[in-house]
Amino acid sequence: MNAHETDRLETETRDPQAPELDLMTTADLVRYMNEADRSVPGHVGESLADIVAAVDVIVEAIRDGGRLFYVGAGTSGRLGLLDAYECPPTFGTPTGLVQAVMAGGSGMLQADESAEDRAEGGSEDLEARGLSPRDVVVGIAASGRTPYVAGALRYAREVGAATVAVSCVHGSLIGALADTAIEVPVGPEVVTGSTRLKAGTAQKLVLNMLSTVTMIRLGKVYGNLMVDMQPTNGKLLRRAQRIVEMATGAKPEVAAHTLRQTGGDVKTAIVVLLVPSLDAGRASRLLLQAGGSVREALRLAREEA
Repeated sequence: MNAHETDRLETETRDPQAPELDLMTTADLVRYMNEADRSVPGHVGESLADIVAAVDVIVEAIRDGGRLFYVGAGTSGRLGLLDAYECPPTFGTPTGLVQAVMAGGSGMLQADESAEDRAEGGSEDLEARGLSPRDVVVGIAASGRTPYVAGALRYAREVGAATVAVSCVHGSLIGALADTAIEVPVGPEVVTGSTRLKAGTAQKLVLNMLSTVTMIRLGKVYGNLMVDMQPTNGKLLRRAQRIVEMATGAKPEVAAHTLRQTGGDVKTAIVVLLVPSLDAGRASRLLLQAGGSVREALRLAREEA
């Protein structure tokens, strides 16, 4: 890419009204950045219809046995890694259900940034993961034109997988390659071209919605409680107990005892406490029949009563 092409990138545009940052005080810089960041949620709000469409596609794919792949490079890739890494502890997802594929490797700090220029790298990495027509590929690139991400989306289309593009420009290349394009143009960055700032925040908000709303639709949230979380340490065990208490109104000692009876399974503990006639085994079977939804399992249990 030559200098003239770089100048045309929306994400590289310089704000003509920007102050001389290096002459400002720390307090003024902090206020200026805070003000700039306030615009990001509004820009994301303009793309809600596209986010809804993407979530519906992801939910359908996962229900059909598919997987979700985030593909990106640099900051965009690391945001995909973060979102993928957080799904198992937050929502109890099995290993491999949500995966991140990053140009140059999976290390948060040591990825090879030059790998983003290899379009074939994106296709090769997805092929190595055994991408299938049941899967969904979400390509993430602030500039909307990263070759690695474009290559991944082209390969996904060849395979027959569903595709989503997340960018921060109008009419992006990756958007044209995807079934659903989520484009959130946030304008010039506080530091020109530093897309880890407003663009990164926008991408993080979008990925939050994609994964969280998907998991809610899949029955991993009851009310606003993350009932599929895995209590793998002391802090998380205490959180699991509080969730059971809030969901059922049980006293702490009762919630703790029921969790021990269910082997730490939060959903089963909730169903047992809300339908006292059930034992842990029957509650677990009802949850399986209900596709993991606590609310549906409760409905089935009350129908039986």
